[in-house]
Amino acid sequence: MLQLNFIKENKQATIDSLKRKYFKNADETVEAVLAIDQKRRETQAELDATLARANALAKEIGGLMKAGKKEEAEAAKAETAELKIKSKGLEEDLKNSEAELYDIMVTIPNLPHASVPDGRTPEENLNVFQAGEIPTLHEDALPHWELIKKYDIIDFDLGNKITGAGFPVYKGKGARIQRAMINFFLDEALAAGYFEIQPPILINKDSGFGTGQLPDKEGQMYHATVDDLYLIPTAEVPVTNIYRDVILSDAELPIKNVAYTPCFRREAGSWGAHVRGLNRLHQFDKVEIVQVRKPEESYQALDEMVEHVKSLLEKLELPYRILRLCGGDMGFTSALTYDFEVYSAAQKRWLEVSSVSNFESYQANRLKLRYKVDGKTQLLHTLNGSALALPRILASILENSQTPEGIKIPKALVPYCGFEMI
Repeated sequence: MLQLNFIKENKQATIDSLKRKYFKNADETVEAVLAIDQKRRETQAELDATLARANALAKEIGGLMKAGKKEEAEAAKAETAELKIKSKGLEEDLKNSEAELYDIMVTIPNLPHASVPDGRTPEENLNVFQAGEIPTLHEDALPHWELIKKYDIIDFDLGNKITGAGFPVYKGKGARIQRAMINFFLDEALAAGYFEIQPPILINKDSGFGTGQLPDKEGQMYHATVDDLYLIPTAEVPVTNIYRDVILSDAELPIKNVAYTPCFRREAGSWGAHVRGLNRLHQFDKVEIVQVRKPEESYQALDEMVEHVKSLLEKLELPYRILRLCGGDMGFTSALTYDFEVYSAAQKRWLEVSSVSNFESYQANRLKLRYKVDGKTQLLHTLNGSALALPRILASILENSQTPEGIKIPKALVPYCGFEMI
């Protein structure tokens, strides 16, 4: 969540920033927040005064009784009883105001960083970097959904039989290259100073709220209703929630974690050619990097994470580009996001394989993730990024590296695979 004091002290800047993110009714929402807060503060002041008067009377009653001023003591008792009734009503009003304020605050997205481009659609994202040569394929080149059938390495029909659409079965060299990529990505992260975590893949509502998936994305997650748990859409959620309700010391910072997990997304409403094969799945594997940093260090950390993902794609010999997302295409919780896309030669289009984001203090405020500065607690900044999501990486490797003799494995993966060709 945004911090209430920031909104109060920066009303117009908050409204303007929300409009850059195309948040509906920005003016009305901010005005409502301020009005509810004003009502809450007035109620709190009246409650404090009522309780103070009741406490003062309670102290006076004994003295009045000792002084034989029974009539005055009885009047004080009657007033005390009235004040107790009044205070209960004020406490209920305060509780309602706080609930109303909370309900509206959790609907407000994070504010975009100053460097976020203006724009509403993916076409308005800013291409900030591009590297690698677009491969020229041989005449009989195939898209990856045909290659996986030709080489019998992934079976969508079998996955559909076992579970349903979007749950592929990896076979033989297809399974081995999955395991190879996971180990390669983890080893690269460890070499870059990340600490490996293996978290649960089911989360509770508090965890979903802490990182902003709830109440924003309920419909995109699989819900185990009997136990009221959610399958994770990304390792970001459990790994970041390790630090929920935690005050870190200087000695514990910075936090740099990496985790491999399967990820689950309902992707409701997805259809068409752009989701064929590995392009969009309900279950997929991903290695995630997560950092917790002091506010003054977080954008340097974001740059470091971007460089780390660049190094992975270069070692995989894939052409890629980096997009700085515009305000209207950014996620709910992000202040600045870079998307990485690799070129899929047979499909002749770019495929997103990673998002690297700085959430500033937005998640930390929900998580109550803090550290001490000069004896005072201050919110930290959280960041995360895919390093990397496997399906579209594999799709691009299969398509870009296909030859009439088979599919060449990138040199960096050969030691992990144990083979050079499919």
